[in-house]
Amino acid sequence: MWRLNNKKALVTGGTKGIGRATVMEFLELESEVLFTSRSESDISAFETELKDKGYSAHGIVANSAKKDDRIKIKKWVEEKWGKLDIVVHNAGINIRKKAIDYSEEEFRKILEINLTAPFELSRLLYSNLKESGNASIINVASSAAMQDVGTGTPYAMSKSGLLQLSRSLAVEWASDNIRVNSVSPWFTKTPLTESYLNIAEKMKSILNKTPLNRVAEPEEISAIISFLAMDKSSFITGQNIIADGGMSVNAT
Repeated sequence: MWRLNNKKALVTGGTKGIGRATVMEFLELESEVLFTSRSESDISAFETELKDKGYSAHGIVANSAKKDDRIKIKKWVEEKWGKLDIVVHNAGINIRKKAIDYSEEEFRKILEINLTAPFELSRLLYSNLKESGNASIINVASSAAMQDVGTGTPYAMSKSGLLQLSRSLAVEWASDNIRVNSVSPWFTKTPLTESYLNIAEKMKSILNKTPLNRVAEPEEISAIISFLAMDKSSFITGQNIIADGGMSVNAT
């Protein structure tokens, strides 16, 4: 039960950061994996890397915020697997600005990718998850979902909505044996945060707030995701696991 043997898993945004680490760990735990990216070259490079390491996973070019791409994902799952055991909604974006500086297009884009896409894709894949008989959805949220951490209002709004999506679907789909949980990381070394973390003043502020005095590695977050995908976590649903190095309990 500490493995993912023969489970069929979908990871969105699976070529970089937390998504990439999750794909790698799922494969190590003997899951079959489909991952998405908006970049064909990123998919090709990752597939080649995985093959060189002795793994086999399939990537598909898809932006889960687009209806046609969600249908493409659904069609692949139907044709290749039928059932679906795990979905990790990892794909996300951010644009850091003051609230009054966002254009309507910018904040709608953040909400569509970070929140609307996981909702719509989950609904589309519902029948495949139900067929599993023991499915798990894991939403990658953020510390920004629970407190202001300076990442921008639209991003915080989208991640907060993702927590409630997890709670509501967990209750609604429990009778179908579909568990829904989320994980909320604090700053993690990913391409999305790289430029921000390279600013010495910003990094110093982050470390001062974090009792463990460092940012997370992607593998530390993928480990939580993997646990939530396992049968070992079979009585956990509707929950949010905070992975922040102690930041949220630090009152100093």
